Amino acid sequence: MPLRPSAGAVPGRGLLAVVAAAGLALGATVLVGAPSPAPATAGPQVAAPPSEQALPEPPVDASDAALRPGLTAYHDVARRLNAVAARSDRVTTEVVGRSGEGRDLVLVTLTAPETPEQVGVQERMRARIVADPAMAALDRALARDYRLPVLVSANVHGDEPEGTDALLRLVEDWAVSDDPEVMSTLETTRLHLLVTANPDGRVARTRANAAGFDLNRDLVTASQPETVALRDAIVRLQPVMLLDLHGYVNGTLVEPTTAPWTDTTELDLLLPHAWANALGVEEALRSLPHDEADGVRTPQIPLRDLEGGWDGWPPIFTPQYAALHGVVAQTVEVPLRINASEWGRPEEELRRRAAINTDVAEAAVTATLRYAVEHRAELLADHVEVFRRGAAGEEQRRPGPEVPVPVGERDWTTDLPRAYVLPAGDGQRSAPAAARLVDHLVANGVEVLRLTRPAEIGGTVHPAGSHVVDLHQARRGLAATFLGPGTDLSPRIEAMYDMSAWSHGLLWGATVVTVPAGTDLEVTGEPVATAAAPGSVAPSTRGWLLPLEDPADVQALTDLLADGVALEWLDDGSVLVPTDAGTAARAVAREHGVELDPAPAGASGEAVPDGLRLGVAGTPQERWACAEMGLTVETVGTAELNAGLDLSGLDALYVSDGLAWDELGAAARAELRAFVADGGGLVGRGRAGADLDAALDLLDVRAVQGRADANGIVAVDNADGPVAGGAPDHAFVYAPVWFTDLGEGVVAEQRLAAGTPLVSGHWRPDRTGSRGPDEAAGEALVVRGEDASTGARVVLLGSDPLFRAHPKGTYATVARALLWSALGD
Repeated sequence: MPLRPSAGAVPGRGLLAVVAAAGLALGATVLVGAPSPAPATAGPQVAAPPSEQALPEPPVDASDAALRPGLTAYHDVARRLNAVAARSDRVTTEVVGRSGEGRDLVLVTLTAPETPEQVGVQERMRARIVADPAMAALDRALARDYRLPVLVSANVHGDEPEGTDALLRLVEDWAVSDDPEVMSTLETTRLHLLVTANPDGRVARTRANAAGFDLNRDLVTASQPETVALRDAIVRLQPVMLLDLHGYVNGTLVEPTTAPWTDTTELDLLLPHAWANALGVEEALRSLPHDEADGVRTPQIPLRDLEGGWDGWPPIFTPQYAALHGVVAQTVEVPLRINASEWGRPEEELRRRAAINTDVAEAAVTATLRYAVEHRAELLADHVEVFRRGAAGEEQRRPGPEVPVPVGERDWTTDLPRAYVLPAGDGQRSAPAAARLVDHLVANGVEVLRLTRPAEIGGTVHPAGSHVVDLHQARRGLAATFLGPGTDLSPRIEAMYDMSAWSHGLLWGATVVTVPAGTDLEVTGEPVATAAAPGSVAPSTRGWLLPLEDPADVQALTDLLADGVALEWLDDGSVLVPTDAGTAARAVAREHGVELDPAPAGASGEAVPDGLRLGVAGTPQERWACAEMGLTVETVGTAELNAGLDLSGLDALYVSDGLAWDELGAAARAELRAFVADGGGLVGRGRAGADLDAALDLLDVRAVQGRADANGIVAVDNADGPVAGGAPDHAFVYAPVWFTDLGEGVVAEQRLAAGTPLVSGHWRPDRTGSRGPDEAAGEALVVRGEDASTGARVVLLGSDPLFRAHPKGTYATVARALLWSALGD
């Protein structure tokens, strides 16, 4: 009997709801024959995937923060796993990446033993689900024998450590258990465990990784090695269910979330399972011997128990990202806090809490596995249906009444186009940006086609070498999430939990053309595995222009300076590369994929210092983004200045965070005044940057700030100036700032578009009805000027061009602002 999706029986009314209405147990909705383990064949029994080498065991670190609450130190994780793998053929381990500080990211697979031949069968079934979901839905062997992959991730926030210990305990128990339920589970599932997704944070007791990134905000960008490992695991393993273990919410919080939900997912297929599993997890938690007397409150499910504020909108979170891969994915927040202000409690109390939290996390995992076994047929059918629906180009559907969602909040779908095109040649703003975006799509499992001959698509002829992303593909929701403009949530939602907009298509610097729904798509091309920008250096006897419109251009600039090339800054924000630097120019073109065009006759400008010295008072993510562009920066902040930091060696200073004028001592304030008096450049972002400009009495402008939680993608108009000339037509804002009443000599480099500047995100007026996007429309978002008395050059940014290292296309605006300001007298 073929797989039949549970939600496809009646439009708008899923089969799960029909079963529920009939008063049947959910377990009665099995749509295929009862699952059986893969047939036994002769040969050596090994777990899948096979692994012959033990994990490297790091040296003991007595300072590991996990030790104080009685949890497993990172150095003991490998030792425990090696020990259990040595005595059980159900357990295999593999290193799937390394953290920023070089610690192993370990994935454990727990399943019933298989022969190599059986492993191959499972891999081919997994591939068929995505490559040909329509046939997979009819595949009786797949319906009978496929082992459902279930992925559990723990400790992505380093100071929420108990999930790791829960997974280690489960592996040690299940590896040798003869419990019939355990054995049945392992015969029908593959349990994949990322035991600590943030080992550096675990050791140091920090939420973020060593680079200062919240990894659970990085999934759509994957800027960090830990996130790349998690993303790659999701793409490769293709789980049907995922659990992400966190802390701390008391009572234990078990998703599904409140509205809104990512509108490019197949919510009708995923939400019913998440809701039913949450009920099962809740029941399992209630059966634990922990109650109010222990400080443990009743579990809560946001979808049922909260009116809002715990939304499932941005796919920056692991579960919301995984849902775009057809995964029923949920966060669980264990109840008793042991981090932050609670860390100072006596060790005995921390250990008591950590032990309870470990019990809670393990119970949530085992309950989820129980759901996976009991509802295997429905889960697999709906997983395949996500991909079949995408490949067929069918419309999304709303969840039915089987989930407690008000009727008015059920429509979290969107209008999907037919395709997207990243043109090659003259139609492409930035070849390096296009290559970066294509590689990112492919790394996330999105299918991309490179045209091998010109094609007319939607009335436009695109040359060979252009890239096409057909949305009639299995992971269409993921492709649309990356390339689409997003949605303006402001009219529907009062407040959001976190960022509300993302768009690689608008913010990563490449030209992306939307092909409307209904367009015939007949093209000839080849699947893309990688998309390296070839780079080019045009023949020239006058030197070349380096445009500085992409991070790759900035990297090329820093490489040329390091090679001793004498560069000149031109008034339009580009850089003149001299004729005698042809060898170096060709080298950076090959390395970074940049395109250097001939310089116009007589081009000349200001000499670029060969050792740019830049200070950054900003977030860790902003410092990371500067390094991504090849810029070397020195950390500056309130503490450093009050400790006597000398700024005289810097050419320019970037200020957005961590430097507050009212917290500076007299000597620190004098140091800043002396810096600008000597012609030091200042680039200020947001409220902090504008406040410092005002304190130093530099630019004559008035800074206006929108709501602190307002964020999104805005349309902008760029002037032909040295800072924003040639920048993308969109920018990202968070707590947006704009500038009015521009004084003499202050130039608007970038303005918010007139009319309705907000493209997507969430930006409402404040309680007085002011400072919303309508008031900001047409106002200056980026301004520059020179202080009349000192000659110091200043740039103020009201956008957030380096936000969490995501909007790659706006990086160069910061680099150009720093360069322009550094060249002041």
